[in-house]
Amino acid sequence: MIELGFIDAQFISFLVAITLLTISPGVDTLLVIRNTARGGIRDGVTTSLAICCGLFVHATISALGISLILLQSAWAFHMLKLVGAGYLIWLGITSLLAARRGQPLPINGMLQGMPTVSRWQPVKEGFLSNVLNPKTVVFYMAFLPQFIAPGDPALLKSLWLAGVHFIIANIWQISVVMMVGSAGKWLANARFAQVLNAATGSVLVVFGIRLALTQRPV
Repeated sequence: MIELGFIDAQFISFLVAITLLTISPGVDTLLVIRNTARGGIRDGVTTSLAICCGLFVHATISALGISLILLQSAWAFHMLKLVGAGYLIWLGITSLLAARRGQPLPINGMLQGMPTVSRWQPVKEGFLSNVLNPKTVVFYMAFLPQFIAPGDPALLKSLWLAGVHFIIANIWQISVVMMVGSAGKWLANARFAQVLNAATGSVLVVFGIRLALTQRPV
């Protein structure tokens, strides 16, 4: 039987830090807003869950030391950075194209009886946006070890901390989903939808460009 004696004095510090970082505006929150506006509450919740599942990938990579290889290899980190940046830019462009078409956003996943996007699309978008984000790799590599004692099982402790992050992030993001989902009448307005798509698309493109131009951390 594995003893999970992971709630120690440092855990409170981790809890406070990860909560503050989670509620700070970023790509994850923006993507949740975008997909909720596009496909309703179901797609927003699915996106949030998919994003947070990526945290376990980063925790595993960090614990196994693969992150260290990425940080030490300029070529590997550069390629990961460009892939993540390209994906964010692609998501932004799709939103900008939707804004250009000027169509109203679907309410609860439907637009005048027409089917919404594939059920798996928000899963793919949420998971990939998190896994392909090198900033998350760097964050987990630099942040998690501070809360892992020398005698702790590194992989198990990393997954435990990622699980805590998973719960906190979903609480925050699903709260955002519910707030956006309650604005159904606004989302049905073509002008509001156009502005929202243009705003989220522009920010995603800017985030992607900034990520691509960010220098390799030292």
